Amino acid sequence: MIVRPSEASDADALAAIYGHDVLHGFGTFEEVPPSPLEMAQRRLAIVERGLPHVVAEEDGKVLGFAYAGLFRPRAAYRFTVEDSVYVAPEAHGQGVGKAMLSEVLAACEALGLRQVMAVIGDSGNAGSIGLHTSLGFRHAGICQSVGFKHGRWVDTVWMQKALNGGDASAPAADGLILTGH
Repeated sequence: MIVRPSEASDADALAAIYGHDVLHGFGTFEEVPPSPLEMAQRRLAIVERGLPHVVAEEDGKVLGFAYAGLFRPRAAYRFTVEDSVYVAPEAHGQGVGKAMLSEVLAACEALGLRQVMAVIGDSGNAGSIGLHTSLGFRHAGICQSVGFKHGRWVDTVWMQKALNGGDASAPAADGLILTGH
């Protein structure tokens, strides 16, 4: 297995992997799977900001994707991102998520970012919670019953990881360019 930067040509695989989670899981609160074109546009929006967007591939097949996106649009959040990790169902439990998220975290650290947030759908999502815990994320809170999907109320679990010393000092880098009001 290799982890590499995603490419525009990965859009079909991204849509298939994410679409499965939309239809069958709680990791995302979307309810209608986006098209490959929409996934390509979402990927491009991440890449154009200089943020990491990676895939795991084995024998030419994409097994998953992960990226860091904006946490919030307001300028004060310019040193914080939110991670996302999606793994094809047949590749769960094989270290794919950990390999991809490790690459994303290293890239975020290289950018001078200070915090990475994980907003995990479903407090019963042991796989994602375990993945984040294994990479040094700590629990930051639970928002109970904030989503309604597949006929039931769903929590979100917030986890957080400090990079580059977190809040121990003022940042030396400029951070992301954010213009939200």
